[in-house]
Amino acid sequence: MTVTADRTVPDPTRTVPLPLREQADVRDRWLTQRLLDVLPGLMDRAGIDLWVVVGREYNEDPVLQTLLPATWLSARRRTILLFHRSDDGVTAAAVSRYPVGQFMPAWEADEQPGRTNEESQWAAVRRFVDQAAPRTIGIDVSATFAHADGLSHTEHDLLVAALGPHAEKLVSAEAVAIGWLETRLPEEIAAMHAMNRLVHQVIDEAYSPAVITVGQTTAADVAWWIRQRFADLGVDGWFQPTVGLQRAGSPLAEVRGTAVPSVPWDAVIEPGDLVHCDVGLSTLGLTTDTQRNGYVLRPGETAPPAGLVAALAVGNRMQDVTTAALQPGRTGDQVLAAARTAAAAEGIDGDVYSHPVGVHGHGAGPAIGMWDQQDGVPGAGSAEVRTDTVWALELCVRVPVPEWGGQLVRMALEQGIALTDRGVEYLDARQTELILIPSS
Repeated sequence: MTVTADRTVPDPTRTVPLPLREQADVRDRWLTQRLLDVLPGLMDRAGIDLWVVVGREYNEDPVLQTLLPATWLSARRRTILLFHRSDDGVTAAAVSRYPVGQFMPAWEADEQPGRTNEESQWAAVRRFVDQAAPRTIGIDVSATFAHADGLSHTEHDLLVAALGPHAEKLVSAEAVAIGWLETRLPEEIAAMHAMNRLVHQVIDEAYSPAVITVGQTTAADVAWWIRQRFADLGVDGWFQPTVGLQRAGSPLAEVRGTAVPSVPWDAVIEPGDLVHCDVGLSTLGLTTDTQRNGYVLRPGETAPPAGLVAALAVGNRMQDVTTAALQPGRTGDQVLAAARTAAAAEGIDGDVYSHPVGVHGHGAGPAIGMWDQQDGVPGAGSAEVRTDTVWALELCVRVPVPEWGGQLVRMALEQGIALTDRGVEYLDARQTELILIPSS
């Protein structure tokens, strides 16, 4: 890989979203820095000398998409990337029909007359491996993480055939793939601050008279407005936004052992409703995942009922005990157990189902519970928490509201946080007050 001098690029922490050309500059700069500064340590930690990432157009390995230049919106034909760890760092080579950014070209398609392109391409892989003489060769196969299981059956068979005796060195590159996907540069974390700030601004706008006409607008209307607003701003939603309502007289319903709001998803928003949204955007190759709550003031009200204010405070406390438990070296299951134990000691009735967020919304790395798995998550729950990662701190609490006749409210929160060697920091800011929505 040849590293070229950076040209002046915009600061994504100040302007999100950036124009597409400027986004490409930022993403390519990050890719170069990650290959130089992040990948060598990941390969050393995993004990892998050579990492092979293979994908074909329309069937890309999830990791491959994060290794390509920003102008490559997908693999082209068959794209093979080889990363060799040596004393000099990592040599990044491409066995591809077309040049791949700053990757060292390791194949000329017409260099072997009489062979098909496929035969010639795999022969180039074999030559590279022969010269590198690795002790271990990592490939993207994993029974635990879909993110690290991107090598298709066909490509696996072709790779094994091409490697010959080297095939005995094949091992899972799960640790490298997950580390690559979950580790964030300081510049990426700074950009995710700005991305979360944008999400919060869009939610504030959605929870306003500019969007909600109480008594007419439905929860579904608001969800579609948020998605359209993202598109208008030049960012993508990585899932369909959801907006839900809770109200006095409509108690939580039991669904598959979990208490959930019972108000229909397309109900009209009325005075006294608790409004909840779940939204996520994508830009710069990164994602967010956010939930926030608003209250529709009744005529004459200037503040929410004290019981709802208290419920949000309990949710904030659940965030506190979870972030206190989020310590590097612990597994996701250990963090979950510590958080739930601390919450129970304070009489908090709640669930934790937090997850990494970064390249993917439900990102690579340890799972800290799932909404339906509060005793631990097989496989993903045993992965270790590491620094320089970003999380969606996702959880809920159930609290009786006196003003609603003691009816339980499910206060669900989701907030981006970064875990660095300085500890946990909230991306932009967490919600500590209900957003007030006037009814007239």
